[in-house]
Amino acid sequence: MKDFDSIPTLMADLGKRAKKASAELAFASAERKHAALIAAADAVWANRADIIEANKKDLEFGREKGLSPAMMDRLMLDEARIQGMVDGLRTVADQADPVGEVLTEWDMPSGLHIQRVRTPLGVIGVIYESRPNVTADAGALCLKSGNAVILRGGSESFHSSGAIHACLVQGLKAANLPEDSIQLVPTRDRAAVQELLTLTDYVDVIVPRGGKGLVGLVQREARVPVFAHLEGIVHIYIDKAADPQKTLDVVLNAKTRRTGICGAAECLLIHQDVVETLGRDVIAALMAAGVEVHAEGALAQNGTVAATADDWGKEFLDSIIAAKPVADIDEAITHIRLNGSDHTDCIMTEDETAAARFFERLDSAILMHNASTQFADGGEFGMGAEIGIATGKMHARGPVGAAQLTSFQYLVRGNGTTRS
Repeated sequence: MKDFDSIPTLMADLGKRAKKASAELAFASAERKHAALIAAADAVWANRADIIEANKKDLEFGREKGLSPAMMDRLMLDEARIQGMVDGLRTVADQADPVGEVLTEWDMPSGLHIQRVRTPLGVIGVIYESRPNVTADAGALCLKSGNAVILRGGSESFHSSGAIHACLVQGLKAANLPEDSIQLVPTRDRAAVQELLTLTDYVDVIVPRGGKGLVGLVQREARVPVFAHLEGIVHIYIDKAADPQKTLDVVLNAKTRRTGICGAAECLLIHQDVVETLGRDVIAALMAAGVEVHAEGALAQNGTVAATADDWGKEFLDSIIAAKPVADIDEAITHIRLNGSDHTDCIMTEDETAAARFFERLDSAILMHNASTQFADGGEFGMGAEIGIATGKMHARGPVGAAQLTSFQYLVRGNGTTRS
């Protein structure tokens, strides 16, 4: 890894180059962007052995740092996950180009014809932890939406991200687009993050993708606008009218498919009328699958751990889940409002009125009914990939795909029209 004498100078240079690239990307044709992404996908697959070798270095670094099994899982790449990256790049490539889309248009009595049209944001800074596939996802989505991007991956994924980034640059070269359209910060030095957060002359928005510590740092220190991606404190409420088999299937998938992602379930709220039946069955099934259950009240049984106040509102990102009886749906809603992170929450019920009440009275970015919260993912929403799940309410919310990485401008046409 190269040492840099001046991190501020390095980051300012990246910013200048990104700004220049963004000016050309803003009017790059849909065909050239498509070609760049397809070529990048081909390069990722062709270089998969090199990417896996680079990933081995990162896994060793992660072991030395003492990363948890869930975090090591997030870091690990194999052929199947690389195939997933390739599929994501191709899916983003094949989507309709959002830039230039006419969102709405109308005529005014004055004679003006007005259009509201999608435009790129400009330069996006993406700061992320552990998961090297974010390099491909973020690079693809920013390119598709006509934005230049400065990627700052986590120290754990330094080598993997570098190998993936090299493939994205191959794609840009093949399509004759500026190589500086997708840049990767070439140092693990944390000072680079601080500099990126203050590059107001060059960067238009920052997207943090990681844990509470990272997002909190970005929100405190950034002078550039931020799309907040807060922690995934994901709840599943099991209603008294829940279907037992659907509930067992969904809860097990939501918790155990991958415990280290932001859509993993972290808290079960179970209606008191089914605590002794379905509730106990769910707890038993989770424990049989190797999940440590922190249970309260009547949900406690042999093998569970007594829940404490610290278990509510906690993102475990591990094979741990909290479980609590509630009197009714309204108590569940109140608990989620107090302890949730506005990311993703789910209700299991066959009662459509209950589902409607849950959807109406909670304001999470994603609400689900009888579906695994592991579907909280831009790829599963048909976006090809995502740059993160935005939990704020300004501009983008939920999975942030290419369309969410645009703003708009008004195009106004007259015919010598003057205002009286």
